[in-house]
Amino acid sequence: MSIGTRRAQLIGAFGAIYLLWGGTYLAIALGLQSIPPLLLIGARSILGGAVLLGFSQLRRLNPRSREDWWHAAISGALLFIGCHGTLAYAQRYVPSGLSAIFLATIPFWIVLVNVSTGQSEALRRLLALVPGLAGVALIAWNETSNTHNSLPIGAILLLLVSSLSWALGSVYVQRRAAHIPPHDLAGMQLICGSVGLLVLSHLVGEWIDFSPRQVSIVSLGGMLYLALLGSVVGNTAYLWLLDRMSAPVVATYTFVNPVVALMLGAWILGERIAMLSLTGAALVISSVAALLYFASADERA
Repeated sequence: MSIGTRRAQLIGAFGAIYLLWGGTYLAIALGLQSIPPLLLIGARSILGGAVLLGFSQLRRLNPRSREDWWHAAISGALLFIGCHGTLAYAQRYVPSGLSAIFLATIPFWIVLVNVSTGQSEALRRLLALVPGLAGVALIAWNETSNTHNSLPIGAILLLLVSSLSWALGSVYVQRRAAHIPPHDLAGMQLICGSVGLLVLSHLVGEWIDFSPRQVSIVSLGGMLYLALLGSVVGNTAYLWLLDRMSAPVVATYTFVNPVVALMLGAWILGERIAMLSLTGAALVISSVAALLYFASADERA
């Protein structure tokens, strides 16, 4: 493979996880215009999972074991019910750009989960969390105390729960499901997560007044974006990069996505974010950048 071809592939793959994943927050906001949150993420997950699992099965004929499906079910519940389902529910009240900032705290939670389960972490990584956590607190205080357009504290807490759930799912995969090929695992997780999401959607009554006829073209486009570009293209690019680049370098998407989401939210949805919240966002993004820099330095040492 020529150097030019490899460079083009790397640019394309990073573009996918930077831009396409950054656009998922806008896509959720558009989907929510006429699709209930759990149903939206459930439909997105089952469609994306079916495509990924279908491609995976074309490459291998032997089915995965029951134990592998059990690991996929647990991690899929954490990643797609606990994280994406909760995110969509919270985004009914929180602007897409702010939601992306709170989800950028995922690396913080991974470090804290590792520490709480007995895994040692370098002191400088722990110190790198401080400005980011301060930024989250600043945003939460500013957005909930705003007399003109106050956000519910419950929605902000849900976003933090969403980030924690993704962190728990990621740690679980690293410790219990690392033996499953990534392309198989991604499709299995999406399918398992979608089953849980659709069942929950039914239990909370989202289907009672819902009719497919009420889904707008805009919402349908948002759902298809999430399923095909967010799940299939973005996930494939992410796994491809992990096979060729160091994890900290690939993880830089966690502080690029909020910037993309903020720009799209302001441009398309007309979202406006106060200066104090932007200051908090800068603290979060700089903290994530420092954390990933230290992780990369520790890998090279």
